[in-house]
Amino acid sequence: MALFTSPPKSICILRLSAIGDVCNTVAAVQAILRNWPQTRIVWITGALEAKLIDGLDNVEVIIFDKKSGLSGYKQLWQTLRGYKFDALLHMQYALRASIATLGINAQYKLGFDSTRSQDFQTLFTNVKVPSPNTMHVLDGLLAFGEILGVKDMSPTWDISYSSDDLVWTKKHLSSSRPNLVVVPGASKAYKNWTEQGYAQLIEHAATAGWNIILAGSPAQIEVDLAAKIEQRLSIEVSNQVGQSSLKQMLALLDKATLVIAPDTGPAHMANAVNTPVIGLYAHHNPERTGPYQYRQYVVSAYEEAIQAETGKPSNELNWRARVKDKNAMQRIRPQQVISMFDKIVTDLALQPPTPEEPQ
Repeated sequence: MALFTSPPKSICILRLSAIGDVCNTVAAVQAILRNWPQTRIVWITGALEAKLIDGLDNVEVIIFDKKSGLSGYKQLWQTLRGYKFDALLHMQYALRASIATLGINAQYKLGFDSTRSQDFQTLFTNVKVPSPNTMHVLDGLLAFGEILGVKDMSPTWDISYSSDDLVWTKKHLSSSRPNLVVVPGASKAYKNWTEQGYAQLIEHAATAGWNIILAGSPAQIEVDLAAKIEQRLSIEVSNQVGQSSLKQMLALLDKATLVIAPDTGPAHMANAVNTPVIGLYAHHNPERTGPYQYRQYVVSAYEEAIQAETGKPSNELNWRARVKDKNAMQRIRPQQVISMFDKIVTDLALQPPTPEEPQ
């Protein structure tokens, strides 16, 4: 039964991290606002994540420093003093997020049900959101809106960036060739594919006439991986790893023809700007955490790896079962990714930008 038969005045969103999960949450928040444009939305999130969602229409962003300990909670609660929400959507089951809810004044505090919650989240909520039959993280977030009483929770995204971000982006993209953005690294090394594999893929794309840009954060692990890939190439690529802001990255992904990335935030950012993305997965089930609109183009070694590790297929395991083998990504073979590249190019008829809309 829906909690509201008419739009509530105010809703608080609690989703602190990470970038990929925040991208998924954007779709849920914007679906609520699409149906209830007069409802006030206050979103509590982390400092980095706030940079991504800055500028969302009708969303007030409050930054919570989850690393600052008790002082961070006190500051958050002081900021929220005087706020009274009709509902809190507690969309992050980590204990430190749950503690933050103690200082949030809301009539209803919604959280995941026992299937999806952990870290004692159910103790901090008074409404348990039933888990949907589908396993994707986003589907679980969309279910919050359905319980509120939102009629249409179909996911769409609208995340803005500035004209300056676009100017930076256009410096690195070709206006005459299709543009492939490769985000080779994630912040966790075990999620990364091999430099040999990326090099073979990039050589293949270049031979097919594509312009290639390497992108990523300034994290040393990502910078080092990009450098190793470059060393293996016989062609030149534009290496922008560590050279962009988060919004510049968003603009780059938006104007790219195609993106290839492992299980990391930019894969979901590309999905959020409707740019086709090939996700590379081995540790998490891509049906749960893959780029939502492009799961059919994931190259995954997850099922192979989880069976090798547990002796069971994934459908007999917990929905969030993770492969622990740190070498699992090496199960992905270069030819698998090259074949998927050729498939998505054909399926979606990916072409260079038109002269009327230069990139």
